[in-house]
Amino acid sequence: MTQLTVYSGARIVDGTTLFCDHVLVIEKDRIAAIMPAAAAPAGQHVALAGGILAPGLLDLQVNGGGGVMLGAGDATTEIRTICNAHLRLGTAGLLPTLITSTRETVGAVLQAGIAAARAQVPGFLGLHLEGPHLDPNRKGAHAPELIRPMEQVDLDMICAAARQMPALMVTLAPETVRPDQIAALTRAGVIVSLGHSNCSYDTAMAAFGAGARCVTHLYNAMSQLGHRAPGLVGAALDSGVAAGIIADLVHVSAPALGVALRAKRAPERLFLVTDAMAVAGTDLSGFTLNDRWIERRDGRLTLADGTLAGADVTLPQAIANMHHRIGLDLVTALGMATRAPADCIGLSASCGTLRPGAAAHFVHLDDGLKLRQSWHGGGPL
Repeated sequence: MTQLTVYSGARIVDGTTLFCDHVLVIEKDRIAAIMPAAAAPAGQHVALAGGILAPGLLDLQVNGGGGVMLGAGDATTEIRTICNAHLRLGTAGLLPTLITSTRETVGAVLQAGIAAARAQVPGFLGLHLEGPHLDPNRKGAHAPELIRPMEQVDLDMICAAARQMPALMVTLAPETVRPDQIAALTRAGVIVSLGHSNCSYDTAMAAFGAGARCVTHLYNAMSQLGHRAPGLVGAALDSGVAAGIIADLVHVSAPALGVALRAKRAPERLFLVTDAMAVAGTDLSGFTLNDRWIERRDGRLTLADGTLAGADVTLPQAIANMHHRIGLDLVTALGMATRAPADCIGLSASCGTLRPGAAAHFVHLDDGLKLRQSWHGGGPL
């Protein structure tokens, strides 16, 4: 008979519900049950000193970590390094993200992603291509010389890769990519997300109609909400599409985070992203991106001119900001880094939850929402 491991002494959030005076039961590498503490079964008992047990966190925008950026060298090694670094930060599943690069680099990263999916690299859920089909007027820290229109060869390459990994997200600007191209990507299973765009409200809505179903880092690097020109921000809020948001209180202020939650149609589709860079999980003071130095200081990552270049925040920190600074209830704040991203990429049956039968990826957070411990496949990290 397989021995059970029973975790007690902490509140439990399964993704949608808060349980008090309950235990989490693990059998091998799977969630077996959440049940009242009084009915806890025999097995190996682990007593936790308060805090919260929650599903392993999910991040759909992770450019780097562990000292490396995706696409800077050997993509196969980079994917493993990035996933491993973020596993130790509480992120059980992620989309390593390639920012605007050459077609050759995109191709190499897609092949590495296919190999990572086949090898079942721990933490790897798929890839996110953030560019290169963006609007140079909203480039942010992306290299302008590498931004270009989508051609048929790009479309074919992305569609072929999407069929060979659990999830593939592509951030594009709808003013530079045709609706029929968006529709073709969608048919192939690509999660099309709008971002780095100066598009109008109407153009964004047309892209949603063609199949786009997400917006990348809401508010940042996009046309803003005006009373006569609602822009991409207005389209994101005025629709049921999903949207990532960086809750580091640098990219988006606390009042603007609150406004997004109150104004968003289908607010349950807002999810947290870190937009993490190479420094995540390290004490590095900075790194080089496309031959430009990115400085890390006071919770910011910036180019020499002050342009933000990714974020320096972990998912537990972002959850804490939403709960403690914005006043979002605990279950909803945790859901923004578990249930909501899983729903966005169509993997809610296998991750972002503590339902029986799901993989035993979970975290223990203290009452301040700081990470105490992570488990992946039932094993501690």
